Amino acid sequence: MINQIPHITRKDVNMPCVGLGTMLYPEPEKAIDLIRHALDYGYTHIDTARKYGSENWVGEAIKSSNIQRDKLWVTTKVTEDNAKPDDFRKSVETSLSALNLDYVDLLLIHWPSRSVPIIDTVCALNDAKEEGLALNIGISNFTVPLIEEAVRCSRSELFCNQIEYHAYINQDKVLDACDKYGILVTCHVPLARGKILNNPIINSIAQKYMKSPAQIALKWLLQQSRISVVPRALSYKEIEENISIFDFDLSEDDMSQISTLRSNNLRIVDPEVRRPVWD
Repeated sequence: MINQIPHITRKDVNMPCVGLGTMLYPEPEKAIDLIRHALDYGYTHIDTARKYGSENWVGEAIKSSNIQRDKLWVTTKVTEDNAKPDDFRKSVETSLSALNLDYVDLLLIHWPSRSVPIIDTVCALNDAKEEGLALNIGISNFTVPLIEEAVRCSRSELFCNQIEYHAYINQDKVLDACDKYGILVTCHVPLARGKILNNPIINSIAQKYMKSPAQIALKWLLQQSRISVVPRALSYKEIEENISIFDFDLSEDDMSQISTLRSNNLRIVDPEVRRPVWD
């Protein structure tokens, strides 16, 4: 069991830098068991979303665990289908009911809507925070122009932007924009849905440190500034490996070697029906 996970911090708010992603999770019983194991092993950060269909499973796992609510960080998201203010509020209430929680630690706009003005959705996001339904608010899958618009519209500071980021994609423009506005970055699909695990450079470095390729790919992300990761894990072994990465550091040369892989610029999550114009 991991005793304590390092945090990343924004304005005195601390978020565990590694969380458990729950997108594309298996059948209910197995999902609840995996989430519960993560909590027992030391995870205190769980990432879910209305669109994932995993909020009920997260709620059941939390309920059956011994973890105290104030020791837990739960992130959920409102889909673009609920971007209108009234729908947004109902979605948040549905999420909280499924999670069996009074509030979430972080509430995100899951994808920018193509049909609802950003200002309407961002105002609804702010309302949720002001009503105590979320302690912190943020965005997800937002490009540089959308980040700038969301910042202008928001009454409260945005905590993070959750984006696809792994060693196979160049996200420098988005990272720079987030840094400019003091927005943290959370990486979804940080292992490129497994595509990065057979890379020769990653595997060579993994052998050097006697770690798994996944551990090397995650460590590369976490050694960058103001980054957190929420890898999915479908076995006890993966759950334990993904969080057992704080007993070593990659050298500057290793970091540079892995950074060369960004020339692939491979985007894994690119749904035609909701994707913005990528940077």
